[in-house]
Amino acid sequence: MLTPPRTVVRRDGGLYALERALQRRGFRHVAGADEAGRGACAGPLVAAAAVLPEGRRGEIEGLADSKLLTPASRERVYAEVVARALAYAVVVIPAEEVDARGLHVCNLAAMRRALASLTTRPEYVLTDGFGVDGLDVPGLAVWKGDRVAACVAAASVLAKVTRDRIMVELDSHHPGYGFAEHKGYATAEHTEALRERGPCVEHRFSYVNVAAVSGRESAPPRARRPLGVAAAEPMERSGPAGGTVGVALGEQPRPPAPVGEDVVMEGGVR
Repeated sequence: MLTPPRTVVRRDGGLYALERALQRRGFRHVAGADEAGRGACAGPLVAAAAVLPEGRRGEIEGLADSKLLTPASRERVYAEVVARALAYAVVVIPAEEVDARGLHVCNLAAMRRALASLTTRPEYVLTDGFGVDGLDVPGLAVWKGDRVAACVAAASVLAKVTRDRIMVELDSHHPGYGFAEHKGYATAEHTEALRERGPCVEHRFSYVNVAAVSGRESAPPRARRPLGVAAAEPMERSGPAGGTVGVALGEQPRPPAPVGEDVVMEGGVR
């Protein structure tokens, strides 16, 4: 049996080079998955998945890693992704769930759920940084995938814009923390507000900085959320045809994973 020629994708080939190479090998529908809010100490973790069309229709002007875009540019690209994607899905996991199950477990579960919710079944999956098991299609974890693959960049924009909108809404319910400005990340202003006010129900008590001001730093990460402090009811959201938005709950826990070590702004030094 002849071995098919090896496909070489140059890193400088542009944002669409990897997907185009996979499509030339017969994988027409390539899905990308990414998350937003992994490093935040308040608010939900949001994961998204997207399948872009082949050819010119799938090329979105200004598409890039969401962290490299201005808020206005993200909103514009978000609208283009929603309008053009063959399918997209967004999954929201509240802070209480992150505390109960652990950050990494929730991260993988959310991406898995988003990919499973796509109305167009992917034939190949690209994920940002972390491999996602439990899929019935081949996949590849790509280092800094949101800067390498267009479908991953599209997923990063969907996740980031969705989460930012949620944090702006939460700011009206929990004023004084500045959620609308820093989106739940551990900025100097947020840290000062935590010291003065203590954490609210939207904070992640499993994170060391929140645990310290709550007086529960000596408890194991998943036991730090005080009894009776539950997150607010998830906000229901809907998307147009081809897109789904939901809340990932009820999946069986996996072995413990480290949490609390990542409380810096997305795009910062980790």
